[in-house]
Formats: sequence, C-alpha cells, structure tokens
Amino acid sequence: MRRWSRRAWLAAALAGMASPAMAQMAPWASPAHERWKAELAAIAANDQRRLPPAGSILFVGSSTIRMWQGLEQAFPEQGPVIRRGVGGSRLQEWVEFVPDLVLPYRPRQIVLYAGENDLVEGFGPMDLLGAFIAFVRRVRIHLPEVPIAYVSIKPSPSRMAQLEAMREANLLIQTFVLNEPNLDYIELHAAMLDNDGQPRPELYQRDKLHLTREGYGLWRQVISAHLRR
Repeated sequence: MRRWSRRAWLAAALAGMASPAMAQMAPWASPAHERWKAELAAIAANDQRRLPPAGSILFVGSSTIRMWQGLEQAFPEQGPVIRRGVGGSRLQEWVEFVPDLVLPYRPRQIVLYAGENDLVEGFGPMDLLGAFIAFVRRVRIHLPEVPIAYVSIKPSPSRMAQLEAMREANLLIQTFVLNEPNLDYIELHAAMLDNDGQPRPELYQRDKLHLTREGYGLWRQVISAHLRR
C-alpha cells in the first residue's frame, strides 16, 4: 500500500476523503488476501456451513479480536455478536477485507480494533488515519447508515517503543471521528495505564502483548457503553 506523507493524509482527512483507488479495490487484487489466505479460507468455510444472523454487532480486527474467547456471549443485552479477527493483520489490510469480512454479515454496528501491527511494521500515525478513513469510506459505499466504532490502540508493554506513535494515531482518529456522523471512538488506552503512566501488568499475558481475562473484562465494561441495541 502506498505510504502518504503527513501533509497528504491531513489534507485528505480535512477534506473528508480517502483514496478512490483504495475504496474501489477489488478483493481479488488484494495483497492482504494472499498474505492471509489460510485464515480467510477457514472463515469462509465456517460461514458456508452457517452464516451468522444479519443485524448482529460485528467485531473485526487483529489478534486482540481473534483471541477474545467468549466475545460472542460478552454482550447479551446488546444482542448477537460476530467475531472476525485476523491475527497479525494491519489496519490498512482491513480496507481490503471489507468485501469478505464485513459486508456479507450486514451488521447493525461495526467495532474495529487494528493499528498496532501497522506501527510495528514501520507505518506512521498519518498512515493509520488514512487507512481508517479508507475503511469507513469503503463500508459506507454499501452500508451508509451503519455505525462504526474504533477502539483506541492499547499500550502493549512489548511495544512501548511505539507509545508516542500510538497516542498520536489515537488522537488523529478521534479527531476525525468527532467530525463525522455515525462514527464513534472508544477510549481504552488511558484505562489500561496505571497512575505512573505504565501499562497495568495484570491486563496482559506473559507475552506483554495479548490480553488476560482481566484485560478483556475491562474491554467488555468500557465497550458495552458504546454498543447499539
């Protein structure tokens, strides 16, 4: 995917635009589909056996979503939940996954968590803003009224080298969300830090990246207030 300069992405955000080529990208032309071929094939096979009900809340994103065991039962008051995570995936790749992992489910709300992997792989905060804008625009082509919520990038202890970039990306996306209809920003970054500004160790597994049961409990508590009934 092309990397845009900070100035170019900022201009796109202020204009409320994303790359037209990105928004219209055909799924069969996507490098992300080749990269995650096995994972996507497994999801497609499961859907072929039993497609989840339309009108559910759809959680999509990287390994934090994929590894959230019990997510489908975590929000009984808000109704059915679908979990579609691809471990290791980038926010930029979720633009390409929209035709396969978003549109077929006809969700009533989308909750997206991705972006950590982009930063680790060398992309910057403006790249994440641009990818999120492109994701929103591509979804909007087919699901113009469906609310989309972005979960802030968590401060993983193993990725403290990217902490400032995480905060900048979160702020850029939050600012964009505040100026667009039917978008929401779910702030979890600060809640995962202690009084000294360090990641709370009880929220993370030994790899200092993925969440413990307590970590997911915090996510459930915060995210619940943002879900549509």
